[in-house]
Amino acid sequence: MNLLPPLSVREKAIRNRDAEFDGVFFVAVRTTGIFCRPSCPAKPTLPKNREYFSTAREAIFSGYRPCKRCRPLATNGQPPEWLAGLLGEVDKNPATRISDSDLRGCGIDPARVRRYFVKNHGMTFQAYCRGRRLGEALRKIRKGEGMDDVAFGHGYESLSGFRDAFLKTFGQPPGQARSTADCIVTTWIESPVGPLLAGARPEGICLLEFTDRRALEAQLATVRQRFSCAVVPGTHEHLDHLKDELAAYFAGKLKEFKVPLIYPGTPFQEKVWRQLLKIPYGQTMSYEAMADAVGAFGAQRAVGRANGQNRIAIVIPCHRVVNKSGKLGGYGGGLWRKEFLLGLERGTNGAAHVNGKV
Repeated sequence: MNLLPPLSVREKAIRNRDAEFDGVFFVAVRTTGIFCRPSCPAKPTLPKNREYFSTAREAIFSGYRPCKRCRPLATNGQPPEWLAGLLGEVDKNPATRISDSDLRGCGIDPARVRRYFVKNHGMTFQAYCRGRRLGEALRKIRKGEGMDDVAFGHGYESLSGFRDAFLKTFGQPPGQARSTADCIVTTWIESPVGPLLAGARPEGICLLEFTDRRALEAQLATVRQRFSCAVVPGTHEHLDHLKDELAAYFAGKLKEFKVPLIYPGTPFQEKVWRQLLKIPYGQTMSYEAMADAVGAFGAQRAVGRANGQNRIAIVIPCHRVVNKSGKLGGYGGGLWRKEFLLGLERGTNGAAHVNGKV
């Protein structure tokens, strides 16, 4: 389905550098290999050299790099202006039910909201709101609040309706939740390398992944399977801790993350991931050296696969592993991100100069 505005509208938006269309579509330039927001301050290219995409993800998968001037993957840590009030209302009162007609009454196109949430949270707006309601309900049940108060206080008209929704999400009825029910709480974090989806458990951070990565859906499925629990959007102290540390990291003020992590995998995967955590800030290690360090001599390919299966990007620094020759090698989030992260750590403004292993 084509979600792009008509061509004439796109061309006018680019000509006027209209920020109202930022996020509605992206324009790529065939001659330079980059893609931009419609409001990019750079001189517009000829129409014949343009290619349009409804999402940044599509542009990246088509081989384009994000523009360094307009930074199409970033929103400076803030949601789009047209959505800020809506997100604020949901966060303030997760029990609020917002229908498509309510959105239209606020002058917001429901389809636009749906696209935004699927792109940035991996779920529809209604699923996001439902997850927020049930996640908050679980928190209050665990605090000892009465079942009736929790159910009716979160927008459910009957205890049976609340029980069915809770059972569908968490796999058990709310009556058992005080001691056993658990979930992974997720949130969206902006960064200079694009939006990140983060997930937390009581033990620590279990997910940090680029929202435009092809493997995101598989990673979400893996954490659901590994922890045998639901994934719901919400707030969590570990997520707040992670946001603060990521902000300091990207500002060049943090060299070692302290936020607790939990990353179950196969014995070999866990061994590789623990070794990744030992690579010093701003340095690199070759796949060959990694294999030797984990006692798997000559198993560079296996190390590479384990790197690609790392579910906690940046914090578990798989970007610090390079080819023996010193070339960057692969990176699930895209080589431009790997180059940016290494450049950030070395103070070279994104121009990473790798030197093989530590």
